[in-house]
Amino acid sequence: MSQKFDAVIIGGGPGGYVCAIRLAQLGQKTACIESRGSLGGTCLNVGCIPSKNLLNLSENYHKAKNFEKIGIEIGSLKLNLQKMMKNKEKAVTVLTKGVEFLFKKNKVTYFKGTGSITGANQISIKSIDKKNETIEANNIIIATGSDPVSLPGVEFDEEKIVSSTGALSLKEVPKKLVVVGGGYIGLEMGSVWSRLGSEVQVVEFLDHITPGMDKEISNEFQKLLKKQGINFNLKTKVESISKNNIGVTINTTDDKGNKKKFECDVALISVGRKPNTNYLNLDKVGVEKDKKGRIKVSKNFQTNIKNIYAIGDVIEGPMLAHKAEEEGMAVAEIIAGQSGHVNYDIIPGVVYTSPEVATIGKTEEQLREQKIDYKVGKFPFMANSRAKAIDEPDGFVKILADSITDRVLGVHMIGPHAGELIAEMAVAMEFGASSEDIARTCHAHPTFSEAVKEAALSVDKRQIHS
Repeated sequence: MSQKFDAVIIGGGPGGYVCAIRLAQLGQKTACIESRGSLGGTCLNVGCIPSKNLLNLSENYHKAKNFEKIGIEIGSLKLNLQKMMKNKEKAVTVLTKGVEFLFKKNKVTYFKGTGSITGANQISIKSIDKKNETIEANNIIIATGSDPVSLPGVEFDEEKIVSSTGALSLKEVPKKLVVVGGGYIGLEMGSVWSRLGSEVQVVEFLDHITPGMDKEISNEFQKLLKKQGINFNLKTKVESISKNNIGVTINTTDDKGNKKKFECDVALISVGRKPNTNYLNLDKVGVEKDKKGRIKVSKNFQTNIKNIYAIGDVIEGPMLAHKAEEEGMAVAEIIAGQSGHVNYDIIPGVVYTSPEVATIGKTEEQLREQKIDYKVGKFPFMANSRAKAIDEPDGFVKILADSITDRVLGVHMIGPHAGELIAEMAVAMEFGASSEDIARTCHAHPTFSEAVKEAALSVDKRQIHS
């Protein structure tokens, strides 16, 4: 007889494993199916975690090259890429095994294999060791994440033409790297290899990098990356990409019709991601998708089949691990009869370069488009004592507040530890804070967070230190 569960999650990434643990906490007999052989999905295995490890290590290497300027003399400096990659792999292993431990602790049944839905309450599993098994579930949650998208006619070989996955495991530092796409992932990986010695060119079809980000932040970000040695080719279309004996040739045309050829060792294609729903059997079961291949869901994450749910990258919304986690928690609570909820207006986004970029809520462009009157408060890290003391003065904090109610509508920052600083504003916005609430809250001195307080003061033109 097949095993029966209250809920089965297909996909063990941030959305799936969080959902499974929360369901188990709520007394549901729960199983999770993961095809990769290790839990954590793209994020832990070939995304957020390994990239942040390499970003940190490459930043340390870059800083060490300049230690002599600040009075730290260490002699010769040498990059051991193989050892760096082993450090990255260790971080991944520790965290993925940690999730597996949490499954055992919470009594979540873990199936290593590929799951496909064969009925409203039935799932077929092809295990990693090629055995077949069928299980039954009162509720099914699809959390299979997304895959990198390439350009038409261009295939990843993950050696010369790579996705973000291949860019995390290059065997040597490329002399020349071309990043196609100026979004979060491409710029993070471009930063890693630039710091380690690559000559990096970014080719972007639009007239700016980081599409959707507040334009002022985006422009400052590009300026700082250019200062670090990354070159940008905006308003440029890729016409063709081909491999040769040495590396890769990329032919492009800019908006004025000028043609340019790039010769590089490695080309990183970073033009987006697509929902991973290929093996789920959705068409036969009758689960509806939209024109972009995303699964259609109601506000309660239900598909058109009432006991089949979907969360994370397979549905509409930003493809972010923390967004998937919030949806995993919410759908678990809904299934258990509680009131799960996700506030999509307050989901932070972070680019983990140096300096970091963080954003939450509305951009100036969105507020203008929606005809909302707003006030702006800005404060530069150049005037922040902690940032100056450690020689990280680049960037600023910008707060957008409603001109009538003073409620904070959006916060955008570029600077040291911005990814951590944004959390204060997420909490503040969740509670409907005004800029004056932030301005009247005591912040420790000397800290980077004082820049947030000063930006809030600046909304009413009463900042102290600039």
